Amino acid sequence: MTATPAPTPAPKASDLKASDLKASAPKISFVSLGCPKALVDSERILTHLRAEGYELARRHDGADVVIVNTCGFLDSAKAESLSAIGEAMAENGRVIVTGCMGAQPEEIREKYPDLLAVTGPQAYESVVAAVHEAVPPAHDPFLDLVPPQGIKLTPRHYAYLKISEGCSNRCSFCIIPSLRGNLVSRPAADVLREAEKLVKAGVKELLVVSQDTSAYGVDIRYSESPWQDRQVRAKFYDLTKELGELGAWVRLHYVYPYPHVDEVIPLMAEGKVLPYLDMPLQHASPAVLKRMRRPGNQERQLDRIRSWRQICPDLAIRSTFIVGFPGETEAEFEELLGWLQEAKLDRVGCFEYEPVAGATANALGDLVPPDVKAERKRRFMEAQNGIALRLQRAKVGKRMPIIVDAVEGGVAHGRSKADAPEIDGTVHAAFRRPVRVGDIVTVKIERAEAYDLYGSVA
Repeated sequence: MTATPAPTPAPKASDLKASDLKASAPKISFVSLGCPKALVDSERILTHLRAEGYELARRHDGADVVIVNTCGFLDSAKAESLSAIGEAMAENGRVIVTGCMGAQPEEIREKYPDLLAVTGPQAYESVVAAVHEAVPPAHDPFLDLVPPQGIKLTPRHYAYLKISEGCSNRCSFCIIPSLRGNLVSRPAADVLREAEKLVKAGVKELLVVSQDTSAYGVDIRYSESPWQDRQVRAKFYDLTKELGELGAWVRLHYVYPYPHVDEVIPLMAEGKVLPYLDMPLQHASPAVLKRMRRPGNQERQLDRIRSWRQICPDLAIRSTFIVGFPGETEAEFEELLGWLQEAKLDRVGCFEYEPVAGATANALGDLVPPDVKAERKRRFMEAQNGIALRLQRAKVGKRMPIIVDAVEGGVAHGRSKADAPEIDGTVHAAFRRPVRVGDIVTVKIERAEAYDLYGSVA
């Protein structure tokens, strides 16, 4: 009788190679669409999954499951999201959908009924639960520890810092509150702890984002929370001041023109935070602003901008505007053009009005014809390009600090304090000494275009 071989004992974790265990780790492919706020949501989901042992796959067809974080703000964004979902379904077939478009799942399910799950924005637990159901986590003691700052989808030298969720405004063209809910502010100490970890990990620029940054803390009555040896209020000024003490560039995005924004301008003049405001004004005609239901006293915005520049002459303001809003007359558009010439904003984006399903502006009627919208956008950008070029040419001959985003063939491509990543201009600087991505170098400006600057590293 042949003896049965004794069973081979299971290997101990200490006997296994990291490569053996990593080969069995479940893999996640991820698509992140939409604004920087959505990108932060993606980073949070990935950080959670990475901490549980999931690996990130570079391709859909090599993953155990695909997550698509969608944008649903405009019909064009929905179309892009549906296209990304379709691509993931074709290449993989095991797809979980989350994000803003997921708050209205019927349209997604109608086109792709075989999705594993559809969740709304900020539904981190639901996304993770859906991943667990699709492919359970495999504990791997050899997996690299998740860094304290979490998983980031931005380059190492800058990061988005989200200070609140949702929005309590009710702009007539926007459905963000119905997708993401009302304003929910994070305690100041939580934001500051995250920011401190990022800076310690090598982040040199913090980009503060939310749906309405200057409304931060209103919902929690500016409550205090313990930070280091003191209590810090959850208030726009207080948080900005504390962030300015961390030693990184601090850039403020999505700041509505509330009067208390005035308090932050001296911090910019003192060099505590960048002299930069991303302020989505959308229009300048009081009648249009009223139809848009925009918050803040925007009718007096020119006076406010003038006073800000007296305090901080280097202040750069970027904004976005909508042309062709329902009922916009030629006189109202001309009013916007006149305002633009007075305001002399540094960075401006212009969009043709696009109806959004569920927005109250749809009931206004009196739609502006597509060819008129296109013509107004052309005239608007033509006027702004002239303004931007004059402002840029005034920088020729000056020396300014530049944060380097890329290095290629003896030229560093980076951004000045007036430029946010991916939406503003680029500074191209030749160099002779070593320059690396993430360095902050001094550049002498030698030539200017409407958006980009050219020079050499001093």
